[in-house]
Amino acid sequence: MCGIFGAISFKNFFSKDDFDIFVSLTDLVSYRGPDAFGYEALNTKEPFVINKEKFNVFMGHRRLSIIDLSENGNQPFSDKNDLWIVFNGEIFNYIELKKDLKKKGHIFKTETDTEVILKIYREYGEKGFTQLNGMWAFAIVDVSNQKVVLSRDRFSIKPLYFYKYDNQLYFSSEIKQLLPIAKKKDINMKVMFAYLKQGLLDFNHETFFKDIYKVKPMHNVIINLTNQEIVEKKYWDYFNEVVPDKEDEIIEQFREIFIDSVKIRLRSDVPVGCLLSGGLDSSSLAVIANKTLNNDINCFSVVSDDKKYSEEKFINIVRNKTNIKVTKLFFKNDAAWDYLDKVIWHNDEPHGGFSVVAQNQILELIRKNSDIKVILSGQGGDEILCGYRKFFFFFLMEEIKSGNVFNSFRNIIGSLIHRTVLWQSSIFEAKRYLQILHRKNFDPLSSILKLQYELEPIWAFKNLKSRQCLDIDKYSVPTLAHYEDRNSMAYSLEIRLPFLDHRLVNFILNTPSSLKIKNGWTKYILRKSIVELPKEIAWRRDKQGFITPEEKWIKYDFKEEIIDLFSASKLHDFDIINKAQFLEKYKTFLMGNNIVSYWDVSRFLMAELWVRKFF
Repeated sequence: MCGIFGAISFKNFFSKDDFDIFVSLTDLVSYRGPDAFGYEALNTKEPFVINKEKFNVFMGHRRLSIIDLSENGNQPFSDKNDLWIVFNGEIFNYIELKKDLKKKGHIFKTETDTEVILKIYREYGEKGFTQLNGMWAFAIVDVSNQKVVLSRDRFSIKPLYFYKYDNQLYFSSEIKQLLPIAKKKDINMKVMFAYLKQGLLDFNHETFFKDIYKVKPMHNVIINLTNQEIVEKKYWDYFNEVVPDKEDEIIEQFREIFIDSVKIRLRSDVPVGCLLSGGLDSSSLAVIANKTLNNDINCFSVVSDDKKYSEEKFINIVRNKTNIKVTKLFFKNDAAWDYLDKVIWHNDEPHGGFSVVAQNQILELIRKNSDIKVILSGQGGDEILCGYRKFFFFFLMEEIKSGNVFNSFRNIIGSLIHRTVLWQSSIFEAKRYLQILHRKNFDPLSSILKLQYELEPIWAFKNLKSRQCLDIDKYSVPTLAHYEDRNSMAYSLEIRLPFLDHRLVNFILNTPSSLKIKNGWTKYILRKSIVELPKEIAWRRDKQGFITPEEKWIKYDFKEEIIDLFSASKLHDFDIINKAQFLEKYKTFLMGNNIVSYWDVSRFLMAELWVRKFF
């Protein structure tokens, strides 16, 4: 896990002064890689030379050492001087790939997964990236073919940004590395509008900064150094997969893939831990990881100082009934405001709310209280296993469309009997997905927006599988992966996401909807397959995210700060909102208006703080 920066000049050469600037921009994210660093200035023209005084390609790298801790793993990494790479991430199946490559005659000089990527590229070209199982953002300089290949993993786990101006192109792990060289810094108003209006983040290749873009997940960007041609190619997509017919066979196959996904993500030359919230996803990871490591996984659980927001009861059940080692970290709710500035800086863009701030505090506690550098997390489980409450309603719509009215009725009754989804839904969640609630009368904060753009309907629904794909590709996973990467790397920690193994994702997408949700239970396959779980966890009725007293903070604790901020609003100065109207709506919220939610207010707050930080 690392930080990268690169620069390409298509016509003129960079100079020694440029080299020094690029080194500083690489080091700007030194927290992503505090263990080692490297910088190379490549003149890819004939004859190829490394020359800090005159070069057309720069590659910078900050290393967080996880696999092969020796200097052999330092980057930029070269294979025979004609292929160079800077790489952020991990390839979890590198051992299996290495065995296959050796059979084809490839000789390895390190134990790194980095070298495996270059050998895969040498053997198969860009199409070989479909063989990679992992999370990655990398740049390969192919000197012989005069091109640079940027590649990003399938599910947005690792970030990769780029900025092109005239005859130069720059790429980086974080947006802040590109801002000092951008010729102009402007807010991308359409992205801002989508965030304030619909709560959307990371839903396309654009960013909050105009002219700074992301490499799309599942894609390569191939840059021709000779003619400046830039071609975007998709290297992977979901595919129709034959799954077993019988329920028990599906559950067994899911279990096998899941266990292997966890197993290969435990590969590390440094200590590995696991986040344990007491929920179904994290508990499943914890018990399988613990079993794989022979009862030697280190789990970290957050216990709030406010019992109303604490999951300690469920954490204790997992610990006591499975004998997993659990370190409890005590989270102080009153510190949230103090962390806002740091979290916004690390995220580079507005984020989803105070749960992001709380997670940042948790990871800081792990860093300070352990020697752990790698952490397993349950992100992605809700998207692939239909854990969110909205999926239950999408499922009912699919069943009704398909004529399976009886099955819809059975699931409604099952939910009511088991007191699951239907007992937990709220109007605030529903309003994002019901078109009628996007009319002005039901969306009161829209009236304060001075911006106006046509947006895609986030309530669009074809079938459950396609809706899951939308959440994985656009509406959920990219947002979660963004803040999880930034929060973890802020403390030089690597987070791994076993639920986002592409084998597991594709398998689940192709299983019948009637097994994703059954008898009112979401995540039915996971509940049935992880037999090691205590039944209180496996059949836990409620679905909790990482809960914080955000409503209390927005309505009471931070009331004066919010009023002060918006009385001199920068969003107003940029002609994005009307501050007087916002304050009016906020005051109706303080008096108990239940149409305006604290989520809405929190979103505008994060945008206001972001503008102040970066403009």
